[in-house]
Amino acid sequence: MVKDHLYITVPSLFRCPISLDVMKSPVSLCTGVTYDRSSIQRWLDGGNNTCPATMQVLQTKDFVPNNTLQHLIQIWSKSAQTQSITESDSLLHSLTQDQAQILIQQINNNQNDHEICFRHVQKLIEFAKVSQENRKFLATADGFLVLFLRILDNSIKNLYVGEKIIQLCSLILENYTDREGLAKLVTQKDCLSSMVIILKQGSLESRTAVAKVLELISVDVETKILIAEQSDILSELFRIVKSESDPDGIEVGLASLICISMPKRIRVKLVRLGAVKVLGKMLSDNSDLSVSVVEKVLKLLEMISACREGRDCICEDELCIPAIVKKVLKVSTPATEHAVTILWSLCCLFRDQKAQESLSTSNGLAKILLLMQSNCSPSVRQMSGDLLKVFRVGGSKCCLSSYDTKTTHIMPF
Repeated sequence: MVKDHLYITVPSLFRCPISLDVMKSPVSLCTGVTYDRSSIQRWLDGGNNTCPATMQVLQTKDFVPNNTLQHLIQIWSKSAQTQSITESDSLLHSLTQDQAQILIQQINNNQNDHEICFRHVQKLIEFAKVSQENRKFLATADGFLVLFLRILDNSIKNLYVGEKIIQLCSLILENYTDREGLAKLVTQKDCLSSMVIILKQGSLESRTAVAKVLELISVDVETKILIAEQSDILSELFRIVKSESDPDGIEVGLASLICISMPKRIRVKLVRLGAVKVLGKMLSDNSDLSVSVVEKVLKLLEMISACREGRDCICEDELCIPAIVKKVLKVSTPATEHAVTILWSLCCLFRDQKAQESLSTSNGLAKILLLMQSNCSPSVRQMSGDLLKVFRVGGSKCCLSSYDTKTTHIMPF
C-alpha cells in the first residue's frame, strides 16, 4: 500500500513563514516574528515595508539573529538525518505515478492549506523533472490542469505557492494537447492577475516560468490579445529580457513576446514600451549573445518593422540599423533572413530615407553583395537584389525616385 504521508513532520516553529522550509539562518523582525534570513531579505529587497506574517508596517527593517532557535534547529536536524530524512529522500527520488496521483488528490483535498500545497507541488516538480514520461502523465492526469490553475487563482495571498504552481505548469504544459483547454486558462478568474504578481515579485526562475507558460497558452489571436492587454505583462516580460544574469530567461522572455505580439495592436504597444531601443542595444552591445537569442531579437524587430510606429523608431535609433547590418552573414541563416527582411522592408517596401542612409553608411552594400554570392534562399536573394538597386545611383538621396519594386509577392508580413 502506498504511503499517504510523503514528507517529514517538521516542528512549525522551525519553518520560515515565507518559504515554509526549515530555517537555516533565523532572524527576527521588530514585530517579533522570525524568518529565514534569505527569505525576509528577498521580501524587503522587493520594496515591501510590512511584516509578511502580520502585515504590520515595519518601524525599522533591521533584523536580529535568533541564535537560540538556530541552535534548536541544528540539534533537531542532526537527529532527523539519521531517521526519517533518509527514508523521505529515498521515497521522493523513487516517486511512482501512483504516488504522484495520491499527491494530486491530497492537494485537491487541501487546496486552502498553503503548507501542504507547497510541499506536494515541490515533490511533483521533482517528479516532472525526472522524465518526459512523467511530464506526459501529469499533463494527462484527470483534472490536473484545472486544479492547479484554480490554486493559482487563490495563491495571490501566498506568493511562494503560486511560484511553485507556475514552475510545475511550465514543465508540463508543453505536453498538454487540448488547445481549447489551454485557451480557457487565459479567461480563468484571476489566472493572469496571479501571473502578473509573480512577474513583479517572484524569483527570476519563477518569472521565467511565467513567460514560458504565457507562450504555451497563447494559442490564438484572442488569447494573445487578452494576455498582452493584461496590465503590466508586456513591461514585465521586457524586464526579463533586459536581465543580464540569466541567458535562458532572456531567451524565454523573447520567445513569449514573439508569440503574444502577433496582433498589430500589440506590436504598437511594444514600440511604445521602448522595445526598439532595448533590442537595438542588445544587438549592439552584447557580442556574447547566443545564436538563438540573436535570432529571436531579430525576429521581434522584424515583426515590429511591419507597423509604422516600429519603422519610425528603428530608423530614428542610431544603433539599431547598424547593429542589424552587422548580423548579416555573421550569426546563422535564420538571423540573416530576419535581418535582410527588416532592411528590405524599411528601404524598399516603405522607402524610408533615413533607413537608406543608415544602410549606406553601415557598409550595407558590401554585406548585400556578399550575401548575393552566398547560398541564400530565393526570397532572400530577391530582397538582396532590391536592396542593391537602392545604391545604383551611388547611394544618392534620390536613388529610389525611378525604382518601383515588383517584389511584393515575397512580402513577409
